[in-house]
Amino acid sequence: MSSLDRRRFLRDAAASTALVATGGLTSTALGAPAQAAPAPAAATRRRPGPAGFRWWGTAGWRIDIGDRTVLVDPFLSRIDTGLFTGAFTESTPLQVRAGVVDGYVDRAETVLVTHTHWDHFMDVPYIAGRTGARVFGTLTAYHLGLAYGVPAGQLSAVKGGEVMDFGDYTVEVVASLHSRNASYAVAFPGVRVDPPAKPATIADLPEGDTLNYVLRVAGGPTVFFMGASDFVARNLAGIAPDVAMVALNSTTVTADYVSRLMVALDHPKVVVPVHFDNFETELRNPPIVAPSDRTRLDQLIAAVRKSSPGSRVLVPEYDTAYHF
Repeated sequence: MSSLDRRRFLRDAAASTALVATGGLTSTALGAPAQAAPAPAAATRRRPGPAGFRWWGTAGWRIDIGDRTVLVDPFLSRIDTGLFTGAFTESTPLQVRAGVVDGYVDRAETVLVTHTHWDHFMDVPYIAGRTGARVFGTLTAYHLGLAYGVPAGQLSAVKGGEVMDFGDYTVEVVASLHSRNASYAVAFPGVRVDPPAKPATIADLPEGDTLNYVLRVAGGPTVFFMGASDFVARNLAGIAPDVAMVALNSTTVTADYVSRLMVALDHPKVVVPVHFDNFETELRNPPIVAPSDRTRLDQLIAAVRKSSPGSRVLVPEYDTAYHF
């Protein structure tokens, strides 16, 4: 049996198991519902038990695999830049709200960064310093990490194509694209090819290229993570994830975004919209969603149902444990 056939077999078998969420599950629309050193990769793969996935708003996730924790784009400070009130200020200071972050992050061994805009990267250097986690990201993320004082030994620059074995799970890196605004431009474009001065404002954190990640849990699901709403379809061939965390498209300038993505991912069994919330408000359920984003969220759900009718749509709530 080929690796692709095996993934499809496992994915289809997993579909017969109910999707469980502790604390409430919404499948179609928003509703009511100490310091740790990084663990070495295990030589022998074992079954770590059910993996729990918690959405931390924006594109952020905490994944607990047994007693091991992986974070994706953790942004918990959720500072006010005026973005959702029509008063966006590019010179907004970067201020990590350590008390808030500490309330959610008790441990982490791996942090996956999709790109280095403030709402994806700002809290990462603090989390790396507090937990000792290894940070994976672009070369820009590497140089920004150095600028913040994160030891080089905790920073791993990746490009796309890497498949890294951590024993209980593997991480595949996928080269990707950032979404574009109505003028077909990327906000805060640019890369860092050398360590800059320590960033002071949100404009000091450029996009720095964009990655996707595929997390495969031993004995568990294959999960695809996006941090921005564009992709390279050719780079997704053969992934066939069980679950896809799909970023809400902020504009319609990317042609056939949802339908092409569903085909490229071989129609995942579960599709989880992310990056639809007002990420400048505290993590309190139900998530606050701007009217225009709610409309786009409804459109994304409808597009998934039309282009991938066998997929189940799960709209997550904050810090709720989902088991796929």
